[in-house]
Amino acid sequence: MSALLQAEGLELAYGEVSACRGVSFHVAEGEIVTLIGANGAGKSSTLRAVAGALLPRAGAIHFRGHDITRLPPYKRTELGISLVPEGRRVFPFLTVRENLELGAFKYRKEGAKVRALMEKVFDMFARLRERQSQNAGTLSGGEQQMLALGRAIMSEPHLICLDEPSLGLAPVVVQDIFRTIKAINAAGTSVLLVEQNARYALETASRGYVLQTGSIIASGSCATLRNDDRVRQAYLGRSAAEQIKL
Repeated sequence: MSALLQAEGLELAYGEVSACRGVSFHVAEGEIVTLIGANGAGKSSTLRAVAGALLPRAGAIHFRGHDITRLPPYKRTELGISLVPEGRRVFPFLTVRENLELGAFKYRKEGAKVRALMEKVFDMFARLRERQSQNAGTLSGGEQQMLALGRAIMSEPHLICLDEPSLGLAPVVVQDIFRTIKAINAAGTSVLLVEQNARYALETASRGYVLQTGSIIASGSCATLRNDDRVRQAYLGRSAAEQIKL
């Protein structure tokens, strides 16, 4: 598999506050790669840098052979990067259909294509079809996460960046969301997953990186990470690690 996304030596900061130092990782075509770590480890900052919402102080990001380190977010969307932010961030006073149409902004002059993409999303999320005329702010948390995923799919991305998709959701809904993430990947879209629930992350991804206070302290296949004592003790616990089966 060739590298779809390559990040090298990223240094990220908010003003004078450092978020990440020397972070390097890659996502190959067709992969699900996860970034795990505690709150404040730098996971979301790294994802924001990939999506263009946070410009690195140092380092480089390449996507499909292009240097995108300084590229604005909308240009990255045109290249095929889509971000599903933490907390969903749907437009609450717009309908489900209108939210999805915004996801297909780059196809705004191609009405037939937008309608076809919307049907694809509705086939994937039947509840969104049922609620397509409903304001997004009236949806449940799980439905809003479906909408955020659907909005990302509308741009036909090569890479979806997911920031904490399980946050605030009931366990049964979380299971549905992660099944959908696997289905999206199986259909050909690579996924960069930031997830605090290490159990779900390591079940879903093929490879992972562990961030601690802004630096990568471990990386490898998810099978390897599940057996890493640092990961077991900090994020899984002995019993949880023993229960995880791929």
